[in-house]
Amino acid sequence: MQITETVNENLRREFRITVARNDLDARLSTKLEDMKGQVNLKGFRPGKVPVAHLRKTYGKSMMGEIVQETVAEVSQKAVADRSLRPAMSPSIRFEGEVEKVLDGKEDLIFTMGVDLMPDFTLADASQISLVRPVADVTDDMVMESLKRLASQQRTFEPKGDGADAQDGDQLVIDFVGRIDGVAFEGGSAENAELVIGSGSFIPGFEDQLKGAKAGDSRTVAVTFPAEYPAERLAGKAAEFSVSVKEVRRGVDAEVDDTLATKLGLDSLDRLKEAARGQLVAEYARASRAHLKRALLDALDERHSFDLPSGMVEAEFGQIWKQVEQDLKSGNLAEEDKGKSEDELKAEFRKIAERRVRLGLVLSEFGRGNNVQVTQEELNRAVVAQARQYPGQEARIFEFYRNNPDAVAQLRAPIFEDKVVDFLCGQVKISDQAVARDDLFKDPEELAKLLKAN
Repeated sequence: MQITETVNENLRREFRITVARNDLDARLSTKLEDMKGQVNLKGFRPGKVPVAHLRKTYGKSMMGEIVQETVAEVSQKAVADRSLRPAMSPSIRFEGEVEKVLDGKEDLIFTMGVDLMPDFTLADASQISLVRPVADVTDDMVMESLKRLASQQRTFEPKGDGADAQDGDQLVIDFVGRIDGVAFEGGSAENAELVIGSGSFIPGFEDQLKGAKAGDSRTVAVTFPAEYPAERLAGKAAEFSVSVKEVRRGVDAEVDDTLATKLGLDSLDRLKEAARGQLVAEYARASRAHLKRALLDALDERHSFDLPSGMVEAEFGQIWKQVEQDLKSGNLAEEDKGKSEDELKAEFRKIAERRVRLGLVLSEFGRGNNVQVTQEELNRAVVAQARQYPGQEARIFEFYRNNPDAVAQLRAPIFEDKVVDFLCGQVKISDQAVARDDLFKDPEELAKLLKAN
């Protein structure tokens, strides 16, 4: 085995590594010998299959495993022997034809590239002062919450003969949809219930039924959205023949013990307690989100160092992929519309650099203070993922058991939050009361408001 350093630039190292085909063949022979006593093949007595036959039958597939194992082993050795601290998993680039390596005809030659952790001094967290916005939960806020719950439990009753449909009313309708005069699959229904203003039908459908009365027949012309899930309908113009059978008005539930019982609680007092607790938790999450943003801003201001280029490029690539999707679908943020591609790339590259820098800073704080993600915390995260796919829980558990990278993606945000919690215990925090609406403002808007006060 030969390891030659080919690049030594700032935080980047590259090595050209050669593993002789004879070394690979020796590894294969060892595996085949170990395998011999465990294989039962037709025509051979148990444990008596010749190694030459095993090599012919399984050699190439086993050589693929050996190449993977060798690349991982040698790469780790190259890093460990030089006491390097990788910032991310090394990149591997093979030379020559891998197929010939698997056939045992050529040496294994590959280039390993690794970005290194930069050396930097962590800021003294105890010298950071932050403001945490907080808002009290009042009785009026609790009642507003209960009224919203009551509206979600509304029922509908006939509006009366000759009554027309307005926003919030429910229609009972039959309809048949046609494209180019031909009825299409899934475009018809009988006794469908539609609440005007709910946005549950195709855009424009409900608006054309305002003012309709029981017994009316209307033709509703709409165009399916370009991003409609059924591709055969996306962007198509359609007409619906609609027969209105009944118009109903909504009746909100009363905020009383009956509502509480319907929601699974013993009394209105218990419902009020539950609503207050939910609001307190919601406000606490919003407060923490603002505090976390302020902490990250403070850490970003206090740290400046060279960044591993590979990490920046990987982060920028993920961000830019989403930007391209937003551009394509027309969902680009209002403040970014009208900017050139170069301007957008420059701005989002800065965001990528900030994320990488803060990720490294938080990682060092966590490492230096022995912040760990426990197996129990990971298990809870996997269970939370599985609950999002009812009926497929076993498949989700199996996926995470067999995919370390997927588990790492679950671990990262848990680790980040634990480091943030640790740092919030080190910095100086003063609470500042704000109005409820201010608590849910954009972080930059609220930060300006806090500074002004």
